[in-house]
Amino acid sequence: MKGGNEGREWQVGYTNERVLVTGGAGFIGSHLCERLLAGGAEVLCVDNYYTGRRDNIRHLLADPKFEVLRHDVTFPLYTEVDRIYNLACPASPVHYQFDPVQTTKTSVMGAINMLGLAKRLKVPILQASTSEVYGDPAVHPQPESYWGNVNPVGIRSCYDEGKRCAETLFFDYHRQHRVQIKVVRIFNTYGPRMHPDDGRVVSNFIVQALTGQPITLYGEGTQTRSFCYVDDLVDGFLRLMNTDAEVTGPINLGNPDEFTMRELADLVQELTGTASTVVHKPLPADDPRQRQPDIAQARAMLGWGPKVKLREGLGRTIAYFDRLLSKAPRVADVVQLSA
Repeated sequence: MKGGNEGREWQVGYTNERVLVTGGAGFIGSHLCERLLAGGAEVLCVDNYYTGRRDNIRHLLADPKFEVLRHDVTFPLYTEVDRIYNLACPASPVHYQFDPVQTTKTSVMGAINMLGLAKRLKVPILQASTSEVYGDPAVHPQPESYWGNVNPVGIRSCYDEGKRCAETLFFDYHRQHRVQIKVVRIFNTYGPRMHPDDGRVVSNFIVQALTGQPITLYGEGTQTRSFCYVDDLVDGFLRLMNTDAEVTGPINLGNPDEFTMRELADLVQELTGTASTVVHKPLPADDPRQRQPDIAQARAMLGWGPKVKLREGLGRTIAYFDRLLSKAPRVADVVQLSA
């Protein structure tokens, strides 16, 4: 593996290299673009703005090494780059279930198009896969060797199976065409620039708490998740991309500290000081009961492990949403303007 493993802030080392980030205006993508620029890379950010937002990258536009292209990865892209990070795909149930056919197309056709580009250019490509490839796991915690327990015809299948197929394509391009691939399986990630309406549990709880709405718990709140702060995740991306060619993954990236949804709701209530109460609703279909990464491979091969504790990360995320919501127009103002 190239370089050392000390410290949380991995040195990118891409000075004057041109790096393509698909989904670059999204929550995770925008943080990745930021880190790449800080490491000396030229960044081509590609996004169709289905879930990505211009506000996420607005602060980067003045950087002469940053370029933005509006493009849908389900169509071929012809450009010249030295590395590719493929993050393009809606990642929250609210967004990926809105147009499930397009979600599958984005995962599958997007992978084909980006792999085709990597093959032509002979450059490494990293695929942002997901812990959803494990489905509702019968093995806990989930190691990379676990094949999963996925419903192929459920309402989440467009995302789960789309990402599984994308992984298949990555490894077949690697075996058949010798494309240098890196595959990461992302577990629940949170932080500033999350979409306030994406339906994910962290953003849901925080927005509900800050606006005085009831905090929605599905079921009894005993289902578990493991939450990784976005800076730690991006650090894992960069470390994996910097490994030698024979290191392909898939590699789990996530925080192994496990929390129930009730514990998360209690912590959000505490940190926001909200008067919001908790309400219970039925569990959504195919909602996993538990999710916890086995990150032994990431520790051994990348020297990687999450550093930001949930309380600290939630504090930063709450501060972001507090600023974001304070800029939103009040309902009374909107009514007055439209009158």
